Amino acid sequence: MDIGLIGFGGVGQAFVKLLIEKKKYILKKYNLDLKVKYIVKSDGGIYKANGIDLEEVIEFINKNKSIKEHISWKNDLSIDEIIKNNDIDTLVELTSTNIENGEPGLTHMKRALESGINVVTGNKGPIILKYKELKKIADKNSVKLKVGCTTGGALPSINGGLYDVAGSEIQAIEGILNGTTNYILSKMSMEEVSYEEALSQAQKDGIAEANPSLDVLGYDTASKMVILANVLMGANIKLKDIEVQGITEVKLETIEKARKENKKLKLIGKVQREDNMVKAYVRPIEIKEDHPLYFVDYKNKGVYFKTDILGDISIIGGASGTRNAAASILRDLVLVKSLE
Repeated sequence: MDIGLIGFGGVGQAFVKLLIEKKKYILKKYNLDLKVKYIVKSDGGIYKANGIDLEEVIEFINKNKSIKEHISWKNDLSIDEIIKNNDIDTLVELTSTNIENGEPGLTHMKRALESGINVVTGNKGPIILKYKELKKIADKNSVKLKVGCTTGGALPSINGGLYDVAGSEIQAIEGILNGTTNYILSKMSMEEVSYEEALSQAQKDGIAEANPSLDVLGYDTASKMVILANVLMGANIKLKDIEVQGITEVKLETIEKARKENKKLKLIGKVQREDNMVKAYVRPIEIKEDHPLYFVDYKNKGVYFKTDILGDISIIGGASGTRNAAASILRDLVLVKSLE
């Protein structure tokens, strides 16, 4: 498999390191030789027709050097040259998420799919805004669009819904899909600290961003629920269609009261069919021990499918982190090959 990588931030670098680590295993188990020909950023990149020496690139940046200082760096290398050269079969798109218009990832994905190139992405923006359009282009050109990394990183929420409940109708999906908020609520409950203290510790531990507003206000979870609904339930909802309530107003007293009743407060995203319509919300909810997501604590995530003929199915795990997200990208690359 010949790969072009666009986006070389935390996940992009973790992905390259994972390819180095897992190359022999993937080749042996799946007979899949993964060769990266392009590493592209917003203002240029590296291209090697016979494949980039990934170990040399990682060794270079580990010396605290920017990849732009690399001898093979070429200014203005972009999706245009990738399409023109016509020498990859899969694009890995890992540019920053933009939920306003999806760019530049949306253009990258469209150009690749229209050119008969598979797309594997962790970029939520284009999938939130234009999934059906992108899937239509992929189907028309007989290529794959894999988005497993967009809804919980390593958690196989998309793939579980696509493959493991195949043949059934998903009637509802519930999820704990944001590691930051789940960590904060778990810490408040188990260590009896305030929201502010839990958030501060999450930031110190590198779990929460310096500006965690998308997470704690519930919009990251809402974005993932949009994707799950549209990809797995055939819906066509948008962010504005979801009722969203975050965790910023959660008080320690509320958490303690729930704990005394053997309940836990979790930020739950839910989408369900009601009267031939799909409705969704994100809000803090008290759940009991018999709820499938009750034991999803700290950085872990979970998703719960209610189906018509397979019953209720839960998937739990998938801790947050750049390496976990990179592993999800690698998983989708293997699936692209296995589904040919």
